[in-house]
Amino acid sequence: MTTEVVITGLGATTPLGGDVASTWDGVLNGATGIRRLEAEWLDRYELPARIGAPLAVEPSEVLPRVQLRRMDRCEAIAVIAAREAWADAGFELPTDDSEPVDPDRLGVSLGTGIGGPLTLLQQDDLLETGGVRKVSPLTVPMLMPNGPAAMVSLDLRARAGVHSPASACASGAEGLAKGWDMIRQGHADVVVAGGAESCIHPITIAGFAQARTLSTRNDEPERASRPFDVDRDGFVMGEGAGAVVLESAEHARARGARIYARLAGVGITSDAYHITGSHPDGIGQVGAMRKALDSAGLQASDIGHVNAHATSTVVGDVGEANSVRKALGADAVVTAPKGSLGHLVGGAGAVESIVTILSLYHGVIPATRNLENLDPKVELDVVADKPRHVEQTAALNNAFGFGGHNVALAFARA
Repeated sequence: MTTEVVITGLGATTPLGGDVASTWDGVLNGATGIRRLEAEWLDRYELPARIGAPLAVEPSEVLPRVQLRRMDRCEAIAVIAAREAWADAGFELPTDDSEPVDPDRLGVSLGTGIGGPLTLLQQDDLLETGGVRKVSPLTVPMLMPNGPAAMVSLDLRARAGVHSPASACASGAEGLAKGWDMIRQGHADVVVAGGAESCIHPITIAGFAQARTLSTRNDEPERASRPFDVDRDGFVMGEGAGAVVLESAEHARARGARIYARLAGVGITSDAYHITGSHPDGIGQVGAMRKALDSAGLQASDIGHVNAHATSTVVGDVGEANSVRKALGADAVVTAPKGSLGHLVGGAGAVESIVTILSLYHGVIPATRNLENLDPKVELDVVADKPRHVEQTAALNNAFGFGGHNVALAFARA
């Protein structure tokens, strides 16, 4: 008998808010977390992109200073999101006297695209200016890509396995996929899954700018991220984390947990085509969506909407639109929240999974912000102007990353 995997807890910290409620409210009401960055290095390096989507709530407002000093910013926001999801699922933090979940049946699967570059670059500066004695002994634990997942596992005392997928912008979605797999294979009853990223820094902005992938609409930051719009000119770098509590349905029902939705199916493929570009025929993206449907036992007609990866790049948005048409048909309904959130890189797939889950739970599809003139090459029904209230059986969330990583997650009503 196949194990059913359900979602019982949600947590996030994003450019729209420091928790799930404020993030969902922002997406639903067409708010934006994108703004002009205030940093002296913008002028020093003459960076062409001067906008971003930083966190709405600083980690220092949530976690004590002594704890923050031992974590990279990416690790801190992973812990913040995971704690919210954990509490939302109805669990207390473990203590010496109480373990709300058997630690040997509790796992973590939390991805990141880059990890701790802020620590790496900061500590390198200290080495150059002050010598080896200035370098923190915690440098490696703070910069390692598995750091966010490891910190969450320590916080929750998870011993069933800790996984940290690093698949660029698909990392957060792959975190959920691996968590789904752990439960279905019988390795865990509960998995805290998701993704986190915090890499707004001159080197990342310069690199993406040189690749011509960032928006340079500096005078209108709130209008810069424009998924599927004919006037889009690139994505906006953001930071954030999302986490969900996955449980076997048997475990969740035995304790009377609220169930938001089911993670019904997963599709993972790779393009093996280009280090940054997707396959021009969309074979990997189409394959991921079809695999997600097949593993969920769903038909294309069951999908109420697709939460598109749609970063607001000139080539990428059209490519994904063509892939959705091939996988689901010309009547597919699509939305894209990066107009509000910016691109959260390794956190994107997790935070946008939460948006997709809540769309199913509440029966409403958020509108795509800044979609004023649909690109004629995007031959889909893209939700724009206002949210669309509709009951849905299931929905897909797409996440695609540099290196040819493609992940599609199929969520279904509980």
